[in-house]
Formats: sequence, structure tokens, C-alpha cells
Amino acid sequence: MSKPTIIVICGPTASGKTSLGIEVANRLNGEIISCDSMQIYKDMNIGTAKPTDEEQKMAKHHLIDFVSPDKRYTVADFKSDATKAIEDILSRGKTPILVGGTGLYINSLIYNIEYKEEKNDLEYRNKLEKIDLPELYEMALKIDKEAMQKISPNDRKRISRILEIYHTTGKTKTELEKESRKELKYDYKIFVLSMDRDILYDRINKRVDIMIKQGLIDEVKELVGKYQEFPTAMQGLGYKEVVQYLNNELTKEEMIEKIKQESRRYAKRQLTWFRSYKNAIWLDGIKNTKEENANTILEEISERK
Repeated sequence: MSKPTIIVICGPTASGKTSLGIEVANRLNGEIISCDSMQIYKDMNIGTAKPTDEEQKMAKHHLIDFVSPDKRYTVADFKSDATKAIEDILSRGKTPILVGGTGLYINSLIYNIEYKEEKNDLEYRNKLEKIDLPELYEMALKIDKEAMQKISPNDRKRISRILEIYHTTGKTKTELEKESRKELKYDYKIFVLSMDRDILYDRINKRVDIMIKQGLIDEVKELVGKYQEFPTAMQGLGYKEVVQYLNNELTKEEMIEKIKQESRRYAKRQLTWFRSYKNAIWLDGIKNTKEENANTILEEISERK
């Protein structure tokens, strides 16, 4: 018996994944499962480029806007929730379409990674907090070069986690993930939406300008006033820079430029990540219209059935 086909549409930020996902969903009687680690949060709409109400009416979306920003949400939580959504969509005779740019979320499904309960060493974690970020980055790079290719040199939390995993288990994060991959229950067909780098970077810059005009600064002010703590949410791109601006650590111009720069760097890391998907089909988001890219996806799916 053949496995159910699950469509995956991934790609860097600002590449047009949302509109392509909706186009494919409408053609295939499908529903979208978001694979975005920031769009899960309530009250965080502008900086996450969350699908608008109008877009969500065009196709049913799952795993958007359902986690409070003061709650911790792990990759293991996502895998559990996404698996339930996949099974629900399939049970109703529809096609699940995974759409997003968070590589860890996508990997948890396409490699069927089983997440064991994580061990924590608070004493060791406190030691890491006292180490300068550049030195911390170099330490992690020596331990797990493969995992570090996908992590920003400014992301202290994830860099520290690489070191903590090795300290508590004696194995690297990369080794543990490979060991925990189980047999796949579904047939994942992966499509990566991309475009010329200069065009992509220009789209990213323009998107940031639009977010500022739409009220990103006010959105962050409201979040800070409404919630007491942010275990992960305020580490999101665009949000941490606005917090720095509100704390008078950056001027408005510096904040905007930093968001653009970090967004471009993030897009570069995303592309590096998605290149590791050996059987992925790459789609050009500029040379081809979304209708043409949707045609390619549908043709590939029909050939596989």
C-alpha cells in the first residue's frame, strides 16, 4: 500500500511561499500546515509576516496564531501538533501542504525525528552565560560544525544549546538527530521556492520597510505591555531589534538596517539548509508565476501517484 503524499513548500523569507501554498491548496483540495516558528504566536502578526485574514479565508491554515508568547514551544511540540494536523486533514480526504521556512520544523517531519526528553544542566548553562558570545560560538563550532552552519553567530540561546546537549549526552545534536530518525509514514514531496539573490534581498528590504509602516514598533510595545516574559518569542527576527530600539540601544535607523541585515543573513542560512534536501525540486519565484510553479507541483504529484 502506497504512503499518503504530503507536499512541502519551503524556501527563504520573502520568497512567496504563502501565496504559492494557497494556490496549490485551492487546486488540490488541500489545507496548509504552517512550518514557521514565529507564526505560531498570538498577537505577533506584523513581524512574523503571518498570513492575513483574507489569505486564511482563501485556504484553511493550521498551526498559526495559537501559542501565547509567554509560553515555551519546542520542536517536539510542533512535531506532535503537525502530525495530528496531517492525520486530521488526510482523514477528511484532503491533501496536507506544509508551508514555511523553519528548517528544524520541516526536518522533524520529513526525517520523522523522535524527540526524547531533554536533559538540562542549569549549573553548566549558567557557566555558558558568562562566556563572551564570539568565544561561545567558536566552542560550539568545534563540537558540531554541521549544526552550527544553520545557526546565527548572534543566537546565544541556540549556540548554548549545542554545547549543553554535548555536555549532558556526550553526543552532538547532529548525531542525536540522525540516530532518532524513524521510518517515514508519509511520502514527502519537497519543493524549494527561491530566486536570484539580489532580487530576494531587495524583497526582504522592502518587506521590512512595509512592516515598519504597518506598525511593527507599536506591535512590540503592546506585546511588552501585555506579557510578563518571553521564553522564545522575543528572540524572533525583527522583534529583538525593536526591543533594542525601545531600550535606546539602537536608533530607529540602526534598528531598521539591523532587521534588514539579519533578515538577509537568515535567508542565506535557510538556503544553505534547504540545499541539504537531496530530492527537493527547486522552483524559481521570479521567472515563473505562482500558477506555473503550482503546475509543476501538481505534475510532480500526479507522476508519483
